[in-house]
Amino acid sequence: MDHMLLLFIFFMPALGLANGTGTEQDFTWHLKKVPQIVSERTFSLDSPKFEAKPNLELNSVCGIECQRKLPVPSLSDLKDLLSYETIFENGTRILTEVNVLGLTLDPAGNTTAHKSLRKKRQIYGMDSRFSIYDKRFMTNFPFNTAVKISTGCSGILISPKHVLTAAHCLHDGKDYVKGSKRLRVGLMRTKSRGDGRKRKGAKRSRREATETQEDPEVATGLRRRSRGGGRKQRRSGRKQGSSDGMPSFQWTRVKSTHIPKGWFKGFSGDVALDYDYAVLELKRPHKRKYMELGISPTIKMMPGSMIHFSGFDNDRSGQLVYRFCSISDESNDLFYQYCDAEPGSTGSGVYLRLKEPNKRKWKRKIIAVFSGHQWVDVNGEQQDYNVAVRITPLKYAQICFWIHGNDENCAQG
Repeated sequence: MDHMLLLFIFFMPALGLANGTGTEQDFTWHLKKVPQIVSERTFSLDSPKFEAKPNLELNSVCGIECQRKLPVPSLSDLKDLLSYETIFENGTRILTEVNVLGLTLDPAGNTTAHKSLRKKRQIYGMDSRFSIYDKRFMTNFPFNTAVKISTGCSGILISPKHVLTAAHCLHDGKDYVKGSKRLRVGLMRTKSRGDGRKRKGAKRSRREATETQEDPEVATGLRRRSRGGGRKQRRSGRKQGSSDGMPSFQWTRVKSTHIPKGWFKGFSGDVALDYDYAVLELKRPHKRKYMELGISPTIKMMPGSMIHFSGFDNDRSGQLVYRFCSISDESNDLFYQYCDAEPGSTGSGVYLRLKEPNKRKWKRKIIAVFSGHQWVDVNGEQQDYNVAVRITPLKYAQICFWIHGNDENCAQG
């Protein structure tokens, strides 16, 4: 039954067009010319202290309402905000200043195209999340693109060597968080009958198994899960501790991390949600299918205004959790949405499925990063919402530049 429901969810946009409900709307990925991000100067920085405490919920951040009151950033402001910091696995750190070419500034600023009553982010009513147990889904696209970050967040594969996640999973705006000095990424793999057998040339596999056991986040999750037997698991009718339903992780070290300067000091003078994204470069490439980046369309261009993402929610330890929901509000840089989520899913890649140009084929692309449950300033009061950071043409250009090291492959998105 769960398999049929997931298949229905995946093909729902196509069914909508087939029965005529979507004939008046163009749900297509339209290629856009994006600005160029060009590296200008690089400076060495002191090594960080790595003393910040991981905090998956931010306070007093500038959300949609706050952004409406800010002036439109100038080209000089954007060059400063899009300059970025790179930290390497040995602790060395550099700052790269960039130039932005081919950008047309929007005089309208951070407007909101759609506005409705928003709900606080809680698991209210029926929990709409799906735990993915079947390895036929878990190890295949798009679920196989979800990864676990050793600081306690999630992320998504965006190239054979790169992972997209939230900046605040690694940095609190002033310093790097504890645990990010030896940062690792866990790629899902299902346990097989051959696991645990000694084989020639299997040193790397045994080392990775040891790293999984040593990782504090994974070890804590496994302990929580072993204690949590009880009625809920029996009621589901599934053996959640079996090798069929529980992914194990192949842990890979991170070679370098890129974070935009806008995260350290936003346009409002404090950390800004619209720059809450980071890219990790893995020390070794993987062979899994990854998800491509896309430029975030407006709500009107999304079938049912729906988004999707998968991550590793802390309250379902060791499980991959998928959800889909509608967007309730948007600005140029942010989405507020209704998705049920818990800490641990922060940093997940938010994706959408649209038609490819001049083709009948539908394709998924990442359009945002899930920033999580955040406290935002709404007319001088703190309110909590689910927030996602949209991939704008500028952010697309920057992330693409981080992946390729140049702007040759980043002209259109």
